[in-house]
Amino acid sequence: MRMFLAILVCKLLRFIGKLVGKGSSLPGEYALKICPDVLRRVKLPEHIIAVTGSNGKTSTVEMIAAILRESGQEVVYNAEGSNQIEGVTTLILCSSTFTGKMRGDVLLLESDERYARLSFKWFHPTHFVITNLYRDQLTRNGHPEWVYDAILPAVHPDTTLVLNADDPLVSCFARGHGKVKWFGLEKCSISTAEHQGVYHDGARCPVCGGPMEYGCYHYEHIGHYHCPACGHSRHAPDFAVTALDLAAGKLTIDGGTDISLAFKSIYNVYNILAAWSVCSLAGADKQVMARVINNYILKNGRMVRFTLGGHRGTLLTSKHENSVAYNTNLSYIRAAGEPCSVLIIVDAISRKYFTGETSWLWDIDFGRLDCGAVQKVILCGKYVHDLAMRFDYTGIPAEKVVCYDTVAQAAGALSEDGGKEPLYVVTCFSDRDKLLNLVQKEET
Repeated sequence: MRMFLAILVCKLLRFIGKLVGKGSSLPGEYALKICPDVLRRVKLPEHIIAVTGSNGKTSTVEMIAAILRESGQEVVYNAEGSNQIEGVTTLILCSSTFTGKMRGDVLLLESDERYARLSFKWFHPTHFVITNLYRDQLTRNGHPEWVYDAILPAVHPDTTLVLNADDPLVSCFARGHGKVKWFGLEKCSISTAEHQGVYHDGARCPVCGGPMEYGCYHYEHIGHYHCPACGHSRHAPDFAVTALDLAAGKLTIDGGTDISLAFKSIYNVYNILAAWSVCSLAGADKQVMARVINNYILKNGRMVRFTLGGHRGTLLTSKHENSVAYNTNLSYIRAAGEPCSVLIIVDAISRKYFTGETSWLWDIDFGRLDCGAVQKVILCGKYVHDLAMRFDYTGIPAEKVVCYDTVAQAAGALSEDGGKEPLYVVTCFSDRDKLLNLVQKEET
């Protein structure tokens, strides 16, 4: 009876929420109050795929869903990205009958890394993808090792882990676990012999604390690593990008499948490979996967095209308090090599909590914008002065940097400056709509 009531209340609140434009967490929250173990009582599909990590969750889940649906499977997943226990509960109950049987062939879940242990208290995934672990949201997540410890209780012995072999901390999830599959990038044109970035989270072995050696770096601390002291090292991948030409937007998976990239980012390469790996394990056909992923354009708003005055703009979503997300997009802008302007917005650091802590700006390698192609850098938002101070230490000429107090002021100036050069915008979910509400978005 409690399960029936929880499902009824959840469906009703979700229906009302859609009418008034509210989120998807509240229905699950009330359902859990009525029946705390409702997720144990519901009969779930045979295949349950979960994805967690610091970055890439939403994009990877979207591609997995597209592949499996093209393969003829009915996939239920949290497309809205509501990835904590309440949102997961809403998704499952609203996709279930009143007798507690969930529809669909596959339950696909994006799981918040801090709350995975709560989401999977009553059930466990058949396949669990862990994308990466980075320094991320200091106020909320502390440090990568803390996040690792938060995820670890969610790992069930019967779950097949699908791990990023190139991340030395992620690879630790395989220790003592019997069912593991690996994905990774072989040494290629973008690999470097030296570490690139302001800090190096892979300098020390996560197992013994000894100095780590790298055969190559793909970006930040992601690469081919080996600890001489304890032997912790990169595992040979079961699924690999065996060739990559990022400038040309081409990659090859497992030596036999060529993929074209709509978004020429190293993040996109790893997200594609993660989706390819778990879909292969779920039985998807290689030709189907290649057809879906080839030139795939994400629908989740991580990359948005728009026009502002004479500028054709590209918004690159970069999580505040996550320097790796920023660095990847700054490298994308630099690699494009075209004369451009760059707008950086830091107006609200988070949508979920308030903090004025901006030390994370010093972890970002804004010096990557110190190149001939970047003609002007526009800074704006509540924390514009914190940004301006950081840019004083980049080497970028002061005459290239312009500051505005608000997003509206910056957008107005760009709209009226008469310029025609491309515009790149780097900001977070918390701030992107403040710009997108002032521009003409393009259909993708």
